[in-house]
Amino acid sequence: MDAVPLASGRDADVFAIDDRRVLRRYRHGGDVAAEAAVMAYVAGLGFPVPTVFQARGVDLVMERLDGRTMLSALVAGELDALEAADCLADLQHRLHALPPRVGERDDARILHLDLHPDNVMLTSRGPVVIDWRNSAEGPADLDVALSAVILAQVAAEEDHPLASPAATLLAAFLDRVGGDPLTVLERALAIRRNDPALTGRERELLGAAAALITAHRSPSRPADDVGRRRLTA
Repeated sequence: MDAVPLASGRDADVFAIDDRRVLRRYRHGGDVAAEAAVMAYVAGLGFPVPTVFQARGVDLVMERLDGRTMLSALVAGELDALEAADCLADLQHRLHALPPRVGERDDARILHLDLHPDNVMLTSRGPVVIDWRNSAEGPADLDVALSAVILAQVAAEEDHPLASPAATLLAAFLDRVGGDPLTVLERALAIRRNDPALTGRERELLGAAAALITAHRSPSRPADDVGRRRLTA
């Protein structure tokens, strides 16, 4: 299979196979079978993910998407932080409305656990969520908390060029998504802290990130009731 390098992430490389397929190859081992199974399941329920053509070992052959990432659109000024917050919150609501694939607990939902602007492609068919390697099942608030932590880490880094828009995006996302992420914030921080792809500086920012989220979701700022109803539906 001839493939041309297309992109490179923290733990995987993406190659273009042809006009309709890409190969995502993980650099540090693992098996993509579970990731492919979750993607196929949510796709069957209408959630927007790339079509998976083949999954074997560390290689995942998927649909080649058009468009750019939400992060790229934000940097380019094609999307503002409030629009991005609407999109992220909507994707969380849609995902958590799906029935779990394997879980039996009443509060079990399918969780992406890495849903942030660089993992959303803005395509001609709408936003599409990529990179499902961290997916699991559990309480919806945990997914919300992980997304909030990732956004807050950027917002907490004063010298980061995206710190200000990240802070706006974080606040708007928390207002729109509802739920009660503070109840599982420590668990989300532990998951994030144990991510082997994180840099030392990113780990140092976790405390400041948690403070930002907690301050926004203080008792004086209750969660949006509409968002809460949608999240727990």
